[in-house]
Amino acid sequence: MKKKADKVKDLSFLRGEFEQTGNIFLTGYEKMTVSQDFNLRKVIKGVGGSYKVVKNNLAQKASEGLKSEPLFDKLVGMSAIAYTKGDVVALAKALTIYAKTVPAFSFKGGLVEGTVVDVKSIGDLAALPAKEEIYAKLLFLINAPAQRVVTVVNATGRNLAVVIDQGVKESKFQD
Repeated sequence: MKKKADKVKDLSFLRGEFEQTGNIFLTGYEKMTVSQDFNLRKVIKGVGGSYKVVKNNLAQKASEGLKSEPLFDKLVGMSAIAYTKGDVVALAKALTIYAKTVPAFSFKGGLVEGTVVDVKSIGDLAALPAKEEIYAKLLFLINAPAQRVVTVVNATGRNLAVVIDQGVKESKFQD
């Protein structure tokens, strides 16, 4: 049994984490083996996230008055949280892939950018392209008009050079 001081410390730590991040996935992990849990933690850490098994009443108390409060309102069963301050799409993808390979792992809900979402929305989020892919598409869209302008400007000079070259070859110019 934990001492009261340890419980207060855990509560303040968890509240601090909830205040600092708006991206939390509430999960269930019943009947997972130790090796599956170890692999899950490794996957989450690999995408820049954190994972913590929580007591339901502790999570409810820690979220009181925060945007995450509705997420923890009616917790039942064994619960854990995966959260990130970074790329929420990467974490959602990693957790979704893991949930497909390990049936004992499941989603209960989530909080994305401060908004409570259901399990279906987490799947939709995981289907989004990666942040790097979105950046690449955005840079292409920004760069494309500039490339077209350069091509058009260069085409005029190139066409003029071709006409002059043809004229010289066919002796169309008189001295």
